[in-house]
Amino acid sequence: MKNRRESERLLQCNKRYISGGVVSVNRATEPEIAFARGEGAHIWDVDGNQYLDYHAAFGPHFLGHNEPHVTEAVRRVLREGISLFGSGTTMLEGQLGELICTHVPSAESVQLLNTGSEATYQAIRLGRAFTGRSHIVRMQGGYHGWHNDVACNLMTPLSDLGPRVSPGEYPFKPISAGIPEEHQQLVHNVNFNDLDSVRWVCQRYPIAALIAEPILQNIGVVKPEPGYLQGLRKLADEFGFFLIFDEVKTGFRHALGGYASIAQVSPDLVVFGKALANGYPIAVLAGRRELMDRFVDPSPARRVLLAGTYNAHPVPTAAAIATIERLLMNDGEVYRYTENLGEMMQQGLERIFARVGVRGVVARQGSAFCWYFMDHCPRDWHDLAMYHDFETDAVFRLMLVDRGIYVFPLPPKQCSISAAHTAADIEITLHHMENALAQAMEAVAEKSASTSRRS
Repeated sequence: MKNRRESERLLQCNKRYISGGVVSVNRATEPEIAFARGEGAHIWDVDGNQYLDYHAAFGPHFLGHNEPHVTEAVRRVLREGISLFGSGTTMLEGQLGELICTHVPSAESVQLLNTGSEATYQAIRLGRAFTGRSHIVRMQGGYHGWHNDVACNLMTPLSDLGPRVSPGEYPFKPISAGIPEEHQQLVHNVNFNDLDSVRWVCQRYPIAALIAEPILQNIGVVKPEPGYLQGLRKLADEFGFFLIFDEVKTGFRHALGGYASIAQVSPDLVVFGKALANGYPIAVLAGRRELMDRFVDPSPARRVLLAGTYNAHPVPTAAAIATIERLLMNDGEVYRYTENLGEMMQQGLERIFARVGVRGVVARQGSAFCWYFMDHCPRDWHDLAMYHDFETDAVFRLMLVDRGIYVFPLPPKQCSISAAHTAADIEITLHHMENALAQAMEAVAEKSASTSRRS
């Protein structure tokens, strides 16, 4: 067991000044670890413990922590005195806009923001303004931020959600207090990979927009079935709603053009974040020019307000430019390299499942992967919630963390490989995974036996 006394002390100290001791409640985990620095594929906590990092701060560090090309771009901005001016345009924001429009097929125009939540909020507002409708569709198991339209139906217990329905929708299950009941009536939740339910909702409500992650990467890696994303595009055209892809997690990690470019589907609006600036805070809303021009429409009745003092702050904007430059080097070598590491991880973990004798599968897209203790990769949240062994997963994750392999200790969260990882890192990780899994199975079996004896 690693010494974490300083991490525990720091958390208790911070609780005196910060509610819960952390500034984003999603960061509150067991065990309580306070990290101090990162370099490449490794992170260190305040107690001096070193970890191979597969959490990547929920995904942004695609190139690794403190990647030299990105770090130098930030230093250059600071050395040259490039500041936040808050008036007029800047050279950096124009450079980043051009890069995104050049490499993202669906991006004719962009706006730069600070967080994915801000960007999805603006995308939905834009869809409502353009269509004159109020209702939206989102996916059970998807995550799009903290605002009222989307703070619901993430990892909802099936006891609260109810059995699978198709076609049909699921009740709004908020993940936050303070969402008015009247507002909840405008949001319709359906299962991923279920086109019939999208049609069912569209036939009953005036839908302004449908927002979806093209891969559900907040409940691991739940991939679209063949034809699903294309089917959403056809339904959007048929019913006149706007198709919004939330590529905050998938964008730039899987391809420069986002996952939409892999699937060859063109959303009306797309949101990027995380891997775009390799850990610096930035988000992008991009899409068709006729939509994006609503932000500058001369008519006050048609114009959609977009404002933000820190939009296109020079530090994250320079970091995003440098990240894209790095991704373009050697004809996209980063993507080939991380794909190879991802395949190595997947094959190695699948062999471990077979040797240890556990029912398990690995779902993966490029550098993002997740294991599920079930006999098939899930197609939606109901499938995952019904068949995945959450208890074994939770114990397995804790044992990996204690061995210096940092995965987020909450199942079924996605793991991320970076360009800073090596084949040797993957081999070390697989070695620890085999030992941790065998021990986790023993611990779960012993707990089950103990419970049986007591009853």
